[in-house]
Amino acid sequence: MNHSRRNLLMGATVLALQGALAACSRSTSAAAIAPADFDQATTCDLDGMMLADYPGPKAQIFFGSQGKPVWYCDTVEMFSTLLRPEQVRKVTAVYTQDMALADWDKPRGHWFDARQGWYVIGSKRHGSMGPTIAGFRKEEAAEKFAGAYGGKVVRFADVKAEMADLGGGALHDHRM
Repeated sequence: MNHSRRNLLMGATVLALQGALAACSRSTSAAAIAPADFDQATTCDLDGMMLADYPGPKAQIFFGSQGKPVWYCDTVEMFSTLLRPEQVRKVTAVYTQDMALADWDKPRGHWFDARQGWYVIGSKRHGSMGPTIAGFRKEEAAEKFAGAYGGKVVRFADVKAEMADLGGGALHDHRM
């Protein structure tokens, strides 16, 4: 076999292997992780509050290769965790609830990729930690919610750390 043909075959083999490996890695991260659902006993990983006992949007984050989510009883906690400068764990999936579909007082299901969402900051609606950040899959739903309850509509990437203030959450919980 001549030198150029061998190089051509080796190059094609390397490209095929790279393509296969890339597809493999895409399918593992894309097929990735489906959102979980919480039950009556599920607690918030930050403060131990029972998710089912409180109104407003919930959230879950999968870090690294863990098979179970870290639960948050409020999206403010989710954003606070993600936007902290010391947060260095690899985030593989983030889900929150579409509040256009979920019941505000007893939200269940309706999970979507939080990074693709639209959020209303500063509305009159409260979640488990008091003022919350309501998540929506579609911009129109977020605009409608803001029209009814006030607040500003922003994309996931536009939420800043100062908007995810955890201060005073316990002050709104009269059961504590």
